[in-house]
Amino acid sequence: MEELIQSVIQREADAIKNIPVNSAFSDAIEIIFRQVHKKNGKLVASGMGKAGQIADNIATTFSSTGTPAVFLHPSDSQHGDLGVIQQNDVLLLISNSGKTREILELVGLAGELHPGLPLIVISGNPESVLAKNANVFIFTGNPEEVCPLGLTPTTSTTVMTVIGDALVVAMMTKIGFSSRDYAKRHHGGYLGDKSRLQAGTGLF
Repeated sequence: MEELIQSVIQREADAIKNIPVNSAFSDAIEIIFRQVHKKNGKLVASGMGKAGQIADNIATTFSSTGTPAVFLHPSDSQHGDLGVIQQNDVLLLISNSGKTREILELVGLAGELHPGLPLIVISGNPESVLAKNANVFIFTGNPEEVCPLGLTPTTSTTVMTVIGDALVVAMMTKIGFSSRDYAKRHHGGYLGDKSRLQAGTGLF
């Protein structure tokens, strides 16, 4: 069992190391910076199933580090929640297959509401309709799932998470996000105390 666990960890680590790093990352950062920090829009992240959970995590992490973001469930978007999208927003869509029906429908609906919204896609399928319609396509490398059935989202969601972390850290660096800034957004718990201590501030 220990050998199996070590193999799983190694395969996931290898998948992270094999994420293709190219200009798509910096292009995505520039679009998010322009839409959110220059035009006062926000990042709207979406995905279905496990990819949706990753999108939600990316959105909350962006928000806590100075870049306003929300998660929009693609199914709920068809029942009124699409109204959260505004003219200067940017969509960050995650779909391993690039074929997720609900995400493709979201693209169409958002485009009808606000034509020309920039679209950033994280996917393992560069040949998908979703990827080809993106302003920026970030390729996960399409790693093989460590699931013994080759079905359960495992390795794919790991690399999606890491890509999200990379985007967040790059944006924090670009906007000069500080411990003081963090403390203003994260008051509670250990991290709130730690950020105020690092900032040397008596905030709150």
